Amino acid sequence: MPSTTVVVTGAGPTGLALACGLQAAGVAVRVLDKAPGPVMTSRALGLQPRGAEVLDRLGALGDLPERSVPIAHVLTYVDGRPLARLSVGQPTKLVTRPGLLMSQSEVEARLRDRLAALGVEVEWGREVLDVRQEVDQVVLRLGDGEQRAAWLVGCDGAHSRVRKAAGIDFPGFPVVERFLLADVTARLPIPRDSVAVWLRGDTMLGVFPLPGEDVWRLMAPAPAGSEAGPMTVLTELLQKEAGVPVGAVCEVLWTSTFRIHRRLASSYRAGRILLAGDAAHIHSPFGGQGMNTGLGDAENLAWKLALVVAGRSEGGLLDSYEAERRPVAREVLASTSAMTGMVLGQAALARTLRDRVFVPLLNRPSVQRRLWEKSSQLTLTYRSGPLGAGHHLRGSGPLPGDRVPDRSCTRQDGTSTRLYAELRTGWALLTPAGVGADHEVVARRRLGADRVTTLTALEGRQRVMLVRPDGHLAWHGTSPEALGRALERILVNGGGSRHNDRPEATGP
Repeated sequence: MPSTTVVVTGAGPTGLALACGLQAAGVAVRVLDKAPGPVMTSRALGLQPRGAEVLDRLGALGDLPERSVPIAHVLTYVDGRPLARLSVGQPTKLVTRPGLLMSQSEVEARLRDRLAALGVEVEWGREVLDVRQEVDQVVLRLGDGEQRAAWLVGCDGAHSRVRKAAGIDFPGFPVVERFLLADVTARLPIPRDSVAVWLRGDTMLGVFPLPGEDVWRLMAPAPAGSEAGPMTVLTELLQKEAGVPVGAVCEVLWTSTFRIHRRLASSYRAGRILLAGDAAHIHSPFGGQGMNTGLGDAENLAWKLALVVAGRSEGGLLDSYEAERRPVAREVLASTSAMTGMVLGQAALARTLRDRVFVPLLNRPSVQRRLWEKSSQLTLTYRSGPLGAGHHLRGSGPLPGDRVPDRSCTRQDGTSTRLYAELRTGWALLTPAGVGADHEVVARRRLGADRVTTLTALEGRQRVMLVRPDGHLAWHGTSPEALGRALERILVNGGGSRHNDRPEATGP
């Protein structure tokens, strides 16, 4: 078989998003998946605001906002009593778009559409049997022969064969031994704009509306020692906690039983093999962070790997992928594990704190706002990473490593656009009116003439901002020479020392 620049194994959200980012950057990519075709079951439930932003920047968001179920509240019952009504999705200064509740299969379909528009189709039924690395390539053994690639990215899930072949450890432990899921059509006395959760001792039942007429997701941990099937347990809980008769469930669309693990890969890279998504980290589904964290991995890796493939950056830039994304996964693992232990009441003290402190606090607007902003993933910053400004620096507006919110801009021909729409083609240079020609020359020389779009920001900033393809600030300042030094640090040293750029980064 002919050699390929990058092979991505796994056509889930992470692998598809990575392939979209690479192909849009001009990198030849193939996507292999051992399944015979797309999986149509729901699995993950939806997109947090940051996940929606990633799809927006990739050009894959499409009609997902219109197809999702709008959620206004999370209703929490303790021992049968309504104890909290958590408002979610309300706009804040930070979070201006809602989360989207929908099937993971819908997200994958939009990503496949985008990838096809870029000229790549998923190759189904292509299982990777073995992998070996050579000096300047990776060799994959498939059922019909070998595939050679310059780079291999394993997005092939928790049981990743790529991770195992690379010799990367995946330490961790089980959090819940047996967890039950079911998607059903049912007539339930629950508002369709609400998620409902019932808590009683160490039992829990969650009910989520899904797109479609009377379609719901049911979820609960299996009772200790019980081997009963998902629907037996879930319908009994519906009866006991929500007063729903068995006949209210009209059709069972899908059921699943699985073990919740907490695991984090010891490294995200071994030579020319990299990991992303569930191949690198798995955790509790509580909080809805899994698919969104994988999408963030993909977007972060895509622009870095594209620069290395193009010969514009040294391989050290890829080290910043793990340096920026592994701490995110570590924090997600810690927070979701803590939330799981609290919600499921896995210890007597946890149950007491949950019922008497945590759940009642959910009624407070300030708590609701903080939880919503945290779960949105929009507070995420890479400031302390090798490409960031460092937490010791202060200044108005975003600093290097911080997320740059979407905003209205004008192109050089005077037409209106949005920042995130322009990031689909690469980097964006945001300049004050009449400024930035010299900065554009520097940026295009280092990043590629077709990979930098110069825009005029409409809010009257006096500094030039270089925004990475993943929506984070790479540099801001006034001097083209300082921009050149910053790009030298990023592309040659993979971050390295920040001292040459400190005066430019600290001003207002």
